[in-house]
Amino acid sequence: MLRRRGLIAGAAFGSIGSALLAGCATPGLFSSRSSSSPDAADLGGLALVNRVTWGVDSAAVAALRRMPRRDYLESQLYPAPDAALPPAAQAQIDALPLLQKQMDAWVQETEQRRRDAQGIVDDEAKKTAQQTYQQDMNRLARDAASRMLLRALYSPNQLQEQMTWFWFNHFNVHQYKSNLRAMVGDYEDRLRPLALGRFRDLLIASATHAAMIRYLDNEQNAANRINENYAREVMELHTLGVDGGYSQKDVQELARVLTGLGINFGERPAPNLRPDLQPRYRRQGATEFNPQRHDFGDKMLLGERVAGRGWDEIMDQLTRLARHPATARHIAAKLAVYFVSDTPEPALVDRMARAFTASDGDIALTLKAMFNAPEFDTTLSRKFKDPMHYVVSAVRLAYDGKTIVNTAPMLGWLNRMGQGLYNRQTPDGYPLDAGAWSSSGQMGTRFEIARAIGGGSAGLFRTEGPTPVDRPAFPQLSNALYHGALNASLGERTRTALDGATSPQEWNVLLLSSPEFQYR
Repeated sequence: MLRRRGLIAGAAFGSIGSALLAGCATPGLFSSRSSSSPDAADLGGLALVNRVTWGVDSAAVAALRRMPRRDYLESQLYPAPDAALPPAAQAQIDALPLLQKQMDAWVQETEQRRRDAQGIVDDEAKKTAQQTYQQDMNRLARDAASRMLLRALYSPNQLQEQMTWFWFNHFNVHQYKSNLRAMVGDYEDRLRPLALGRFRDLLIASATHAAMIRYLDNEQNAANRINENYAREVMELHTLGVDGGYSQKDVQELARVLTGLGINFGERPAPNLRPDLQPRYRRQGATEFNPQRHDFGDKMLLGERVAGRGWDEIMDQLTRLARHPATARHIAAKLAVYFVSDTPEPALVDRMARAFTASDGDIALTLKAMFNAPEFDTTLSRKFKDPMHYVVSAVRLAYDGKTIVNTAPMLGWLNRMGQGLYNRQTPDGYPLDAGAWSSSGQMGTRFEIARAIGGGSAGLFRTEGPTPVDRPAFPQLSNALYHGALNASLGERTRTALDGATSPQEWNVLLLSSPEFQYR
C-alpha cells in the first residue's frame, strides 16, 4: 500500500491543506526562480506552458521548444481553427451519441418522451418511462462533458480550451434546470470559436442561446409581465460587475429591452402577428424574438434614452454593455484572477482593461497585455489549481501521449471535489480563488486521485468487455523532454520524499500529491 508519509510536506494527513498552501512561499513546479535549476530559461518556459495550457505534457513542451516564447503565445492566442486532435481522441468524440443529432432535434425528441411518459396511466410503466427519460438526458450531458475533457486533454489549441471553460463558467448555466442537459453541449460549442475573439460576440452568443434564455427565465419576460432574472445577471455578472454603477431601475429597464426574446424548438408554429409586426419577427434556430411580447415603449437605461425597436434594440444595448468601461475592468479583473493571482495587482488589471477598451473587447489582445506584463511572470507556478486544472493536468502528465478511453473517472473526481462540469447551480459560476478549493477535505480527495492515477488503477483505459485492463501510469517519469527540468524545479523536501519511494507507483503518487504540483 502506498504510504501517506509521501504527502511531501512532512505533515499529518489531516493537515494536507495547510502543507500544500505553504508552497505559495516557495517556487513551484517548473519555476524559473529555482536556484537549483540548471537552465532557468528552460524552466521558465515550462512554467509558462503550465499556465497557458491545461498542464504540461510532451506535446506542449515540444511546441514551445519549436519556437520563441513570443511565437508560442501567438500560436495559442490565434489558433488554427482546424487544428486536429490525435486520431484516437477524435474518434472517441465522433462516436459520441450526442453528436449524431443537432440540439434542436435532441430537445424535440426528449421532450416528446417526457410528454409521453406523463400521459402513461399505469404507475410502474410511467415510472420506468420517466427513468428512461432522465437517463437519456444524463447521457447527453455526460457526452458533452466527455467531449470537453477530451479536448482539454488533447487539443493543440490549449489556450482556447481553457478560455472555453472560462467563458462557460462566466456565462454559467446549470444542466439540471428543466431540459438544459440536452443543450449544454451546443451552448459550449457556441462559445468555443468565440473564446479568443471579441467580448461583444460572446455576450450576444450567450444571450441568444436557448440554454441561457431558459436558465435565467427570459422566455417568461414579456411586455407588462416583466421577469428581471436575466437582466440582473447580465449586468451584475456578465458585464458591468456588482460595482458597475447601475441601479435597480436600470435592471428593470434592461428587462424591458429584453422582452420578447425567447425559445421555440418547433413545438409551436410561428405567432400569428398583425402586419406591422411581421417584419420584426426573428427565428434563429431555437431562438425566437416575438415582437408581440416586446415592450416597444421608450426606456431610460444607464442615463440614456432607448427607443423601442425590438431585436435591433436588444442587440444595440447588449453591445453597449459589452463596451462599457465598467465591463472592461470587470472582465480584465476576472481574467487576471483566473490566470495570474487571487489578488492581481491593480496596475495589471488597469493595463488589461485599457487593452480591452482600445481593441473593442478583443480577448486575445487583452490576454496578450497580461502575458507581456511583468506581473505575469512573477506569478508563474504560484497560482493554485482548481479541481479542473488539477485533474486534467494530472492525467496529461501521467498518461503523456496516451489517449484515455474512459472519461467517467475524471467526471467523478470533479463531482467529488465540487466542480462538476455544467453543475454549478447559481449563475455566478465556480469561484476562481484558492480559498474555495484548498480545504483539508479537498486535499485529501486530491491524494486519493493521485493514488488512483499514479498507481495505474484509475480506470481511464477501462472499456467494456471480459478483460478490462488499465495501462500503467508513468513508471519513473523518464520522458527526456522534461525529466531533468522537473527534478530541478522540485523543493528539497519533495525530492527527498521521491528519493525514498519504494516503487514507481509510489513515486508517481508522491509527485502528483506534492505541494509543487498543486500550482500552475
